Amino acid sequence: MTSSKIFSPAETAYLLSQRLGRLATVAADGTLQNNPVAFKVNDILGTIDIRGYHLGATRKFRNVEVNPEVAFVVDDIALYDPWTVRGIEIRGTAEALRGVDSTDKWTSPEVLRIHPRRIIVWGLDPDTPGMHSRNAPASA
Repeated sequence: MTSSKIFSPAETAYLLSQRLGRLATVAADGTLQNNPVAFKVNDILGTIDIRGYHLGATRKFRNVEVNPEVAFVVDDIALYDPWTVRGIEIRGTAEALRGVDSTDKWTSPEVLRIHPRRIIVWGLDPDTPGMHSRNAPASA
């Protein structure tokens, strides 16, 4: 399934235009953690893939290994005057994968792969003001 079946054209364009998001995870003891992360849209799988330098040694990676429930937010301020904010929140489950080939020399062979379940969007489509949410397709 391609991301175009998961994300709308406006959502895909927005995600591709951004480089940084925030990933919320839950530790085994219930402690919440929220970290800025780099990400890519995985067009082949319809997922959000998070990579990093020594990602497998991070708390967020360990959190996903014990509790796969995550929330991921990408947002920004499009204009200051008039005040215009926009963004997307993706809720779902993540896989903590090891041994995945890296496409560059800066990232380790681990990936946090987010499978969207719920998508919440605001400010991405001028023809649809306000906040909107929907469930992602079941096969996502």
